[in-house]
Amino acid sequence: MTTAAPPSSIADEALEILRELTGRPDAVFREGQDAAVAALVERSQRALVVQRTGWGKSAVYFVSTALLRRRGAGPTLLVSPLLALMRDQVAAAARAGIRAVEISSANMTEWDDIAARLAADDVDVLLVSPERLTNPRFREEQLPGLVARCGLVVVDEAHCVSDWGHDFRPDYRRIRDLLGTLPQGTPVLATTATANERVVADVAEQLGAGGVEVTTVRGPLSRDSLRLGVLRLPSDRARLAWLATHLADLPGSGIVYTLTVAAAEETANLLRDAGHEVRAYTGRLDDADRKDAEEALRQNRVKALVATSALGMGFDKPDLGFVVHLGAPSSPVSYYQQVGRAGRAVEHADVLLLPGPEDIAIWQWFATSSMPREDHAAAVLTAMADGKAWSVARLETVADVRRSRLELLLKVLAVDGAVERVQGGWRSTGQPWVYDADRYARVTRTREAEQRSMLTYAKPVDEAECRMAFLQSALDDPTAAPCGRCDVCAGPWYATDVPEAAAEAASAALDRPGVELAPRAMWPTGADRLGVDVKGKIAPSEQLENGRAVARLTDLGWGQRLRSLLGDDGVGGVVELEAPSIEEDPDAAFDVPVRRSVSDVAPDEELLRACGRVLAAWDWKERPAAVVAMPSRRRPQLVGGIAQGLARMGRLPYLGELSLAHGGPTGQPGGNSAFRLAAVWDRIVVGPELRARLAEVTGPVLLVDDLADSRWTMTVAGRELRRAGAPAVLPFALALSA
Repeated sequence: MTTAAPPSSIADEALEILRELTGRPDAVFREGQDAAVAALVERSQRALVVQRTGWGKSAVYFVSTALLRRRGAGPTLLVSPLLALMRDQVAAAARAGIRAVEISSANMTEWDDIAARLAADDVDVLLVSPERLTNPRFREEQLPGLVARCGLVVVDEAHCVSDWGHDFRPDYRRIRDLLGTLPQGTPVLATTATANERVVADVAEQLGAGGVEVTTVRGPLSRDSLRLGVLRLPSDRARLAWLATHLADLPGSGIVYTLTVAAAEETANLLRDAGHEVRAYTGRLDDADRKDAEEALRQNRVKALVATSALGMGFDKPDLGFVVHLGAPSSPVSYYQQVGRAGRAVEHADVLLLPGPEDIAIWQWFATSSMPREDHAAAVLTAMADGKAWSVARLETVADVRRSRLELLLKVLAVDGAVERVQGGWRSTGQPWVYDADRYARVTRTREAEQRSMLTYAKPVDEAECRMAFLQSALDDPTAAPCGRCDVCAGPWYATDVPEAAAEAASAALDRPGVELAPRAMWPTGADRLGVDVKGKIAPSEQLENGRAVARLTDLGWGQRLRSLLGDDGVGGVVELEAPSIEEDPDAAFDVPVRRSVSDVAPDEELLRACGRVLAAWDWKERPAAVVAMPSRRRPQLVGGIAQGLARMGRLPYLGELSLAHGGPTGQPGGNSAFRLAAVWDRIVVGPELRARLAEVTGPVLLVDDLADSRWTMTVAGRELRRAGAPAVLPFALALSA
């Protein structure tokens, strides 16, 4: 950085840096920005800045960094939650001559060079994710030196610190420990746009641990550029048809948010078929494709990105013209955070919510998303009492929990000091850990209250209050007042018609059945520890062929119908849902149980025709020669009816169903692979009559089931059929769980 002679005062110098940062010679500080800078630079305080999106929180820490560096301070350590946010911040810093670098999983080859630059004091800002603080190499090699000499610590998106916040991340809790190791007088800045009074108090308490004074700078949250509305339509077909018809009417380019990965991909496909230039943006994209999609939107090369919450905090496009939600987030606070992407540097931007009946089922995940289960925690801690390092794969053999939730549990235990991340996995610290049931129950009740509040926000125009004032009130903004722009204050500003042709096109797209059911190729790690003596690759002579299903339960159209049909079997409504991405696990998908009553009915003709269309389009190597049904204790009419109906359609022999042994599969669906395999091993067998009929079959067997969740039931059943003489097994299910 340059070290030119400073102007006459810190205020003048700060203004000079601001103008370099923005590239505008007439730029001035917004109300509160200069106060925050003064608290950090002049008084070395800790400050919490709660301001609306677009207010300029990054200007505070970049200006403060420049001032502190000119006065000989060390580099700023900036803890930031998203790679996209890091990229934008690094680019913004360069405009002001501030040398900012990131350490993340996306630039591992550059870590040694960055370490050398830090040692040479050639870095002004180092950006890391909260997950990086748990990385053994970073924690041991880089963090101690940074803590000893950093001139400023910045915690961006600080609502993630609080388990009351809508985007709580367990790893953010480590920041409190980090702050406790800072030299006395090191200034700290925490920033957020989405925090109510409860979250502000929690974050301020953590910032001020040890009795340190915290200055809070809070401003009004109303966004004058945003025009909010809610359009309630009767079905997913109507919502998609409306969007296909009216997307071009929305100003500029923008974001269409969906709640699930499948919905984002389906919606993008439908909109492209309707002639719109759009792309899907989900956690399934690799980093290069994410960057390319973000740039396409920034440069207005697409009308919209159809995105999950993977495109969340940190994406910056000042002229974003609209945000549409197909399905509502689980809280007004979360909704405010997402719609805040729009209208930062334009006079008018449109924000429209198209709620769906499935929203409530999906929200159930949010109530307990960061709360560990006591039995899972006990199983993990008991196993780790040996003091050795345990890999996540090995821990899956002691706790029947899916990997994403197991990793979340480990992070919670680590933040609470019960385990630590080490080379080779995780290890117990020996510190006692008590399940805080009261705290988890309070947080759950808070989440449920937020969900009820979101339902209130989404009421029809004639039953609702000012949309912007409602969001402000949800964030405890005392300046909340009618905005005069939303559909409640000024009347609906959006078209409400759904042309018949668009509805028919949407229906045709949604009614198109058929998705791939990929076979398992490897036995799960650690299955032998659960009494199943297999490992490595599944032998080709025991494998399934590629299969098919009518739909995923996450799909629109047939997915929604099948979710209603299959009901509550503990998995029947599992939904793949993306939480805001984090560095170490950008895909961050979670399981959402949807509770419904179980019913067993014979398949109707429409469902059988859909199954027939899937088989007609199946590009199998060899046509099936016979049909076998999975044994079903919960839906024998449905499974048997589908199997026999397909046999009639294809003029194939129906051989009957497999048999259950030892009482049939045990446990509950939805856990991890090792437990799911153990639950079905040796419990699905080929009975004598079926074995005799198989002896006469010379081609592939079509194996029919209702729901494929972990796919281990199908895998074990297919293995038994192959061992009984079936030349090949083609798995077919009504639905995939995700």
